[in-house]
Amino acid sequence: MMSRFLKRAKKWGRGGLRLIVRILILIGRPTELVMAAIWRFFWPKKFNYKRATFYLLLSSALIFLSFVGVIFYEEILVDLPQITKIYSPPALTTRLVDSQNQLLYKFYDGENRTWIPLSKIPQSLVWATIAIEDKDFYQHPGFSPKGVLQALFYDIRTQGNDGLRGGSTITQQLVKNVFLNQEKTWKRKLKEVILAMLVEWRLDKNQILERYFNQVSYGGNTYGVQEAAWKYFGKNVWELTMAESAFLAGIPAAPSTYSPYGSNKDLVYARQRHVLDEMVNAGYITQEKANELKNVPLDLKDNVSTIRYPHFVFYVKDFLEQRFHLGPIDQLGLTVKTSINSTDQDMAQQIVTDEVSKIANLRISNGAALVVNVRNGDILSMIGSKNYYATDIDGKYNVTTAERQPGSSIKPINYLLALQKGKTLLSTVEDSPVSYPIKGQKPYVPINYNGKYMGTVTIKTALASSLNIPSVKLLAEDGVDNMGQLGVRMGITSWGDQSRWGLALALGSNEVKMVDLAQAYSLFANLGKKVEINPVDQILDYNGNVLWQKTDNGTDNFIDPRYAFLINDILSDDSARAPIFGVNSKLKINGKTVAVKTGTTNNLKDNWTIGWTPDYLVATWVGNNDGTPMSWVASGVTGASPIWNRIMTALLKDKPDTPWQEPNGIEKASVCGKEEYFVVGTEKSVVCAPMGTPTPTPGGQP
Repeated sequence: MMSRFLKRAKKWGRGGLRLIVRILILIGRPTELVMAAIWRFFWPKKFNYKRATFYLLLSSALIFLSFVGVIFYEEILVDLPQITKIYSPPALTTRLVDSQNQLLYKFYDGENRTWIPLSKIPQSLVWATIAIEDKDFYQHPGFSPKGVLQALFYDIRTQGNDGLRGGSTITQQLVKNVFLNQEKTWKRKLKEVILAMLVEWRLDKNQILERYFNQVSYGGNTYGVQEAAWKYFGKNVWELTMAESAFLAGIPAAPSTYSPYGSNKDLVYARQRHVLDEMVNAGYITQEKANELKNVPLDLKDNVSTIRYPHFVFYVKDFLEQRFHLGPIDQLGLTVKTSINSTDQDMAQQIVTDEVSKIANLRISNGAALVVNVRNGDILSMIGSKNYYATDIDGKYNVTTAERQPGSSIKPINYLLALQKGKTLLSTVEDSPVSYPIKGQKPYVPINYNGKYMGTVTIKTALASSLNIPSVKLLAEDGVDNMGQLGVRMGITSWGDQSRWGLALALGSNEVKMVDLAQAYSLFANLGKKVEINPVDQILDYNGNVLWQKTDNGTDNFIDPRYAFLINDILSDDSARAPIFGVNSKLKINGKTVAVKTGTTNNLKDNWTIGWTPDYLVATWVGNNDGTPMSWVASGVTGASPIWNRIMTALLKDKPDTPWQEPNGIEKASVCGKEEYFVVGTEKSVVCAPMGTPTPTPGGQP
C-alpha cells in the first residue's frame, strides 16, 4: 500500500505534493507554525519522496492530535470546575438550641448537614468505609485503574443496560458530590478522574476523608456522618459502636436501597454484614469479631422530624436575619444558643392552655405570654398561642409579635411623660367631662370605663385606677408628639407613622407588639437602664468558633431612674389600685413586690396584663386572633390576669422579695396628709386640694 502511494506521489511531482502538504498545514492551524519551520529546515533541494511521505504523515498526526486536543478542551477542560472549591464548606445546617444546649430545630436548604472534624469520627467508621468503598484508598492517586477496568468490562458485558458502573474511589465520590452531577456518562467520568487527581495533589488523605464524611449522602436529606448518626441512632457520631459504624458505612453506595425506613430491611442488614466481611478481608477486624458484631441488635430511631417551641424558633430565625444580616442561615452551619428556658417555657405554655380553656365561654379562643429576664434581656418563654398546632384557630399566629391595641396597659408611658414634665405623685388632674374638637370630624370625647367622674384626683390615683379622662388630659397638656417619641425611644417599633398619633394614644389606640411593650417596660424594671431584649446568647460557626456573644451591658439612665422608681411605686401599691380591683386581686403576688398594669380595649378585642420585678417581666394577653370581640372580661379577675398571676407566682416561688431600690434623688415626705415618694425638692410644688372619692363600678376596662 505504501509503494502504491509513493508511485502516485512521483506521478504528482514535487509541486503537487507541496500543495497538498500546504493545504494540510492550513487546515491544522494549531500546527501551522511548527510545520512551516519543519518545511523550511528539512525540505531538500533535491526532492525525496520517502522523506516527503514521512513529513506528510507527521503533519497528519499533528493535525489529528490538534483536533483531539480541541475537542478534549471544549468538551472536558473548558467547563471544568475550579478545584479551589474543595476548600469551601458545603451548605451546612444551622442548629438552634435552648439555654441548656438541647436542640430546638435545624434549618437547612435541601441537605441536612453538620460539619464534623475527622478527629471526632470513630476509627471503626473509617475502617468500615474504606473496606466497603475503597480498599486501596491510601495507595492510589485519586482513581483506581483496576477499578476502572473492572467497571469497563462490566459495562461492555452488559452493554450499559444495567446502568454504567463507575468503579469510583472515595476521592472520586467526593469530587462527584462537590463538583459534578449524578449523570452516568463517560464525559462526566473523565472529568471526575481529572478532578480526583487534582484533589489528591492538593489535599492529604485525611483531609479527603474528612470532606468525604461530611459531603456524602446517607439517605433523603441527610448528608454527612453526624446527621446520619442522629437520624438513625439518635447520638453523636463519636458515640457510635462498631456495629453501628458498619451499618452507616454501607448506606452511601445506594442510600434509597439501603434505607432502613423502606421495605428493604432485610437488604439493609445484609449490607451491614457484607461491610463487616469486607472489614475482615481488609484486615481491620478478625472473623470472630465480625461474627460477634453481626449478632449485635441495632436500636434504630423512628424517622421523625420535630420542632420544639415553633413560635420562638421562627421568631429567632427572623431576628437573626434582620439583626445580623448573615445571609441564608439554612446554609451557614451555625449553632445558635438561644435564651429560652425549657422549664419556664413548658410551664408557661401549660398555664396559657389551661386558662384559655377555662374562659372559652367568654368567647375567648386564644392566649399568649412572654417571660423576660430583665437584667440581661433573655427571653425565657414565648407562648405565641394556646397551641401552635391548634386547628380551631390559626395556632401559628404569634400574638407576641403581632400588632394589637394595648388599651390602658400603655398608660405608664404617658405618666412617665407627666413626671418628666415636672408632675409628682400628688400633682392633681380633673376627672371631669371634656371634649376636643377635631377638624372635619366629630369631637373626641373620652369617657371613663364606668361612665362616672371622680373629680380632682392625684396622678397616683389616676394611674393606679387607670382613669381614662385624666390620662387624655395629661397627654393634651404634655403633647401627643412627646408621648409618641418617648414610646418609640423606649422600644415601640410600631409607632413610626406619626400621622396616626392622636389624643387616643393615651388610651392605647395605636397598636403595639408584646415584645416591644416588654422592651419598653423593662426600663422600669431596670430603674431606667436599657437592656436590649434578645433571644440569642451566642452564635458559633461550623467549626465551633464564637462569632458573637451577648453581653449584659446596657445603657444606664436611658430614662431617669427616679421617674422609673415612681412608676414602679404606683403600680406595685395594692392599696392604690384597690378602688378598682379590690385588695388581694390576681394582680397581687403574696409576699412579693411586683409592679403590674392591665389593659382592655373599649371594643373588648384585646385584654392584657403586664408586670415586672427587678428580675422578671411577664406579659400576657387573651382575645381572638381575628379581632372578634370577647363577650366580657374583667381585668384583675378573668382574662389575662390569672395567666399572669400563675406564671409570675411560679417564677418567684422560693425566691426572696426584692423591693425597688431607691435611686439617688428620691426621698419620702409627708405632704397634704399623705406620705409619698418624691424627686428631691419637688414636694414643695404640691398644692393640696380636696380629692374626689373613687367609687367606680366593677366590670370596667382598666
